[in-house]
Amino acid sequence: MRAIGINTWVWTSPLTDLNVDETLDHVASLGFDAVELPLENPGDLSAEKVAVALGRSGLDAYVVGAMAPGRDLVGTDAESVRATQDYLRSCIDLAAGIGAASVCGPFYAATGRVWPMSPTERRASYAEWRTNLSPVVEHAAERGVVLGIEPLNRYETSLVNTVDQALEGLDGLLGPSLGLALDSYHLNIEERSSSAAIRSAGEHLVHVQVCGNDRGAPGGDQTDWEALLDALDEVGYAGPLDIESFTADNAAIAKAASVWRPLAPSQDDLARDGLAFLRDLVGARDGGLA
Repeated sequence: MRAIGINTWVWTSPLTDLNVDETLDHVASLGFDAVELPLENPGDLSAEKVAVALGRSGLDAYVVGAMAPGRDLVGTDAESVRATQDYLRSCIDLAAGIGAASVCGPFYAATGRVWPMSPTERRASYAEWRTNLSPVVEHAAERGVVLGIEPLNRYETSLVNTVDQALEGLDGLLGPSLGLALDSYHLNIEERSSSAAIRSAGEHLVHVQVCGNDRGAPGGDQTDWEALLDALDEVGYAGPLDIESFTADNAAIAKAASVWRPLAPSQDDLARDGLAFLRDLVGARDGGLA
């Protein structure tokens, strides 16, 4: 059946060599198949340490990046672009070192950075983005890793909010080493139809994150989960459904994700409830992936 995973941001930030063992053991003990590993800063995680933890836990790994303030590929100085490219290369190198198939995130501008653009200015920003992202895509190709670009909602970026914008911005660069990563939370905010957006992504869909429309556990919320899975099946997406939510106990991550209240009685409850719902959802479908 389709694998179900979860991001370690549900419990902690940053994930480092010091806490990766206990965190991955805990994820595995809850019954997940896969785990998303955020590399917030180069050096936080070593491939050697993570590989041992993955081998023990039996989890499949996916790497996600964090576009902290100052990490930009558009509208900034050359030094910042180089530093951002180097950071993304570090994410790719970690993925290659642990056998993770993809590195996903909003790899264009710092999360929370917004600015108005005319149509002409937007086209120019997209051209600049392609130029500055291209060397990173080349590095991913060399390391056998696929990049997944994630559109974010309007409160977190003004550059890439929708699948159509991502396809426009990456036109000519999409291919075996570059695709799209979609998050049901952002789809619920920005797309007229989440299912139609998935179909538009089509063959370029690399990775899928899910959560309730309130950023809590998937299930019991307003999302049309059956329609979403129908669309994923139609485009042939065979990857995991990875729960992405955040702890409110870490001030930095709570501010970045605008998590101002607990989203479940406990973070473990959020994980268990989400996993149970997704297992039932996937398992009940005729013709589901096996």
